[in-house]
Amino acid sequence: MSYKEVYRSWIENSYYDKNTREELLAIKDNEKEIEDRFYRELEFGTGGMRGVIGAGTNRMNKYTIRKAAQGLANYLEKQGIADKGVAIAYDSRHCSDEFAMETALVMASNNIKAYLFDELRPTPELSFAVRYLGCAAGVVITASHNPKEYNGFKAYGSDGCQLPPKESDEVIKEVASISDLSCIRCINREEALEKGLIEIIGKEIDDAYIAELKKVCINPGIPAKIGSSTKIIYTPLHGTGNKPVRRILKEIGFEQVLVVEEQEKPDPDFSTVKYPNPEEKAVFNIAIEMAEKENVDLIIGTDPDADRVGVVVRNTEGEYITLTGNQTGCLLMEYILSQKKQAGVLPDNAFVIKTIVSSDLARKIAQRYGVEIIDVLTGFKFIGEQIRLLDDTGIKKFIFGFEESYGYLAGTHARDKDAVVASMLIAEVYAWYKSRGMSLYQGLLELFERYGYVKEGIDSFTLKGKEGLEKIESAMVALRNMEISKIGTRDIEIISDYERQEKVFLKTKERFLIDLPKSNVLHYTLDSGIWFCIRPSGTEPKIKIYYGVSSSSLENADKELELLKRDVLTVVKPLLE
Repeated sequence: MSYKEVYRSWIENSYYDKNTREELLAIKDNEKEIEDRFYRELEFGTGGMRGVIGAGTNRMNKYTIRKAAQGLANYLEKQGIADKGVAIAYDSRHCSDEFAMETALVMASNNIKAYLFDELRPTPELSFAVRYLGCAAGVVITASHNPKEYNGFKAYGSDGCQLPPKESDEVIKEVASISDLSCIRCINREEALEKGLIEIIGKEIDDAYIAELKKVCINPGIPAKIGSSTKIIYTPLHGTGNKPVRRILKEIGFEQVLVVEEQEKPDPDFSTVKYPNPEEKAVFNIAIEMAEKENVDLIIGTDPDADRVGVVVRNTEGEYITLTGNQTGCLLMEYILSQKKQAGVLPDNAFVIKTIVSSDLARKIAQRYGVEIIDVLTGFKFIGEQIRLLDDTGIKKFIFGFEESYGYLAGTHARDKDAVVASMLIAEVYAWYKSRGMSLYQGLLELFERYGYVKEGIDSFTLKGKEGLEKIESAMVALRNMEISKIGTRDIEIISDYERQEKVFLKTKERFLIDLPKSNVLHYTLDSGIWFCIRPSGTEPKIKIYYGVSSSSLENADKELELLKRDVLTVVKPLLE
């Protein structure tokens, strides 16, 4: 059917509720809006689906949620594991509790038990709950750090990790095979509860989760000793981190955690920020004002589903600055490896993981401590997959993993990035430097002095709607086919095309296979530790450009970074216009 025919079917079919049909009738004269809502099915990708809330096939609503849930249920039944049940969590976004219940009811309609959290919970706790309860799968309703109009459906396997490519492809096929949404079975809530097909969970999982986090603490004596006199400001950015982050910090010894009151309570409109993303300094404006009054050196902020965490520190001039995801990740890696090495508990078969767009500084840190470092594609599911392949099998021991987009994991209690455990470790690292008479920023400078002055940056361009997606795709095709050997005055030495799974050395024309799954990513290596990478976002209508430089000082690194950005954008921006 054409998008207009699908639009009419939603209006005319009594399966769709009154509010849905009225919402669609209200746009009957807006051809462009109708096309955008119905020109495609909201894509169920490798980690699930994410989109703008609203009526239509290309929107997040209870009907597209039911389709995703039914596809997952069909997959579990065909695998013969449906009897193990599905754990379901949700965040503070619009419709999250409703979408979670819809997911549970679809599972119940398929005689699959749903373990549904009693209120909002962090994504990493869902990852933990899947394995704790021995479930076949997990679902969390969240759009992470996306703007307020978004929501999403993230699917997890029995190992607590977002579905890897092979399993995800099978679920995608099941979802795509559902052509008639009105045929999806869905019993009512009272019947599902009465039959025991929905079980409400909460405190038991919370307690077990927090107990596991405490085991990840490297030097428990440090926060226990100086935590009572150490002030930290924390903001959950209106999301799920409020209770678990405050609890873990208190229980390991930080008794003066000051919460940003204006951002403490769940708020689906994220009314104090434009965009609830801890990568953006603006979300910390209220916290910084509070820090200035309270004379606090450390601010921690988690995103709505508490899988990402941002850090603000005071530099040597007294100015509050945000650490990049790479800087926080490298500080954590240095601390964890150095302290385990010093204590004699760093395993010989230890390994750490970073993504291909994360800092090369991590590689230098790993080499210093004799630890293997593994590069994976962007997306924490690939980090979780390596834990399953190497740690679960006993071949190697996972220590730490991170991605530049503010996601970190230490320990194997979860198989996704965990802002709760990361907040605990950030506070511990802060206390450790304080015990040495240093600030966290001075710790970062110490890192640069030891390994070299490395700086990274990122640019992103949002191109919404059908035309935007087409423009992003055409830009990637143009770049892939472009015979480019220089950026500005610098030679490009290596082009790594992850879609073609090929690495090309331009001078020698040698070609090597990239042993990673196909992905629409182009990575360019220049001389002297300089690189940039281009990829479309997997969760938003954006194209992202990542940059990395290495120099002899912070000042020179800043200059090199700005020069690299200018030269790259000269090539890329015309393709997006």
